[in-house]
Amino acid sequence: MEEYSMQANEKISSFYKEIIGEVGENVTREGLLKTPERAAKAMQFLTQGYEQDAEAILRSAMFNESYNEMVIVKDIEIYSLCEHHMLPFYGKAHIAYIPDGKIVGLSKIPRVVDVFARRLQVQERLTEQILDCINNTLNPQGAAVVIEAAHMCMMMRGVQKQNSVTTTSGFRGQFQHNETRNEFLKLIGFRLS
Repeated sequence: MEEYSMQANEKISSFYKEIIGEVGENVTREGLLKTPERAAKAMQFLTQGYEQDAEAILRSAMFNESYNEMVIVKDIEIYSLCEHHMLPFYGKAHIAYIPDGKIVGLSKIPRVVDVFARRLQVQERLTEQILDCINNTLNPQGAAVVIEAAHMCMMMRGVQKQNSVTTTSGFRGQFQHNETRNEFLKLIGFRLS
């Protein structure tokens, strides 16, 4: 885990200590003594995407290549925090692009996902940010993103539906044509109900 600023950690830690007390817990209880500091470090880790540049990550591993067929990285794990309740949502992203003279190191695509997932998010915006970053940086013939996720804000509170999954998608360029889009959806094993 990265080192976080001591000043920010102390400030966030003091907020957590206050919250723990306000919900009725004894902040001096042995099991809770270090909880505010651990929670502060966890929050800084879970929101580190604000300090990262997704386009720079892609540009760091772009290569000239004549390959012009679909490139897919699927089943990329996503862990993020819903901005409405600050509860986790998690799932998988499936990403494709059709190169137009440039390819990118495959490990950079999951890193781009993490940059945007490590922010307070809604799944719809997360989908668009990933898609726009890939499309605007690589300038491919087309780009596609499908995200399937379970939201703890729906599972632990509110409607309490444990088996629901939310799917969002975005398509640019060649993926806006049904034939290409359908090929992508078939290759990732996605079934429209």
